[in-house]
Amino acid sequence: MSRIDGKVAIVTGAGLGIGRGIAQRYIEEGAKVVIAELSPDTGKQTADALGENAFFVETDAGDRASVEHMIQATVDRFGTADILVNNAWGGGRISRIEKKTEALMNHGLAIGFLGPFWAMNAVHPIMKAKGWGRIINICSLNGVNAHMGTAEYNSSKEALRAATRTAAREWAADGITANVICPAAKSNSFDQTMSAHPELVAAADAANPMGRIGDCYDDIAPVALFLASEDCRYLTGNTLFVDGGSHINGSAWAPDLD
Repeated sequence: MSRIDGKVAIVTGAGLGIGRGIAQRYIEEGAKVVIAELSPDTGKQTADALGENAFFVETDAGDRASVEHMIQATVDRFGTADILVNNAWGGGRISRIEKKTEALMNHGLAIGFLGPFWAMNAVHPIMKAKGWGRIINICSLNGVNAHMGTAEYNSSKEALRAATRTAAREWAADGITANVICPAAKSNSFDQTMSAHPELVAAADAANPMGRIGDCYDDIAPVALFLASEDCRYLTGNTLFVDGGSHINGSAWAPDLD
């Protein structure tokens, strides 16, 4: 039997990158997966590619009504929800903290923190009723190390880490685990950032103790599978740095912000 056979998972931002890698791994391990994606084209293409156990739901991860619709659509389609992976991110701009606008900060907090917060609260009664659930939030070493240029991203991800730990404490008696992955992977957002700062591409690999930035499917998704499985029943409130060791001494990140 596969490790999450028969489970129902929701993965936000599952059309590309880390989200897609996790969704693919979950399906291979027997789960049914909701591809929660903002882009209809990307979401449908991914769901079609992953087969009959993948179901696309158009989702704006920064909009409460859309997030709550995502949960309800999952229940309508599959009858329940067992696993929630909050991975989606969109927008942001590399700039100094004094140049961040209120609109940019609000957008970052909406999609990076409030959206996952709403999703967690919407799925909680479903998981509580069955006494079993897995919440996996994708955060970032950017926030832990306060990387330059990404205050809206850093702030939202650290807020989400704090909320995850609180949920782990409050919901442990409900049979729900809540954990964080801080990955280092060549995802779509990583590629976009590096395209704007090509001088950092080689430096990113060189700064990693393993000499490379990870792969979404081969390096990140297996850890998300562990956290979703019965093997994780006694692990909650933790942050797993799936980053090739970058967190040990911090990773060099000094873009030219001028």
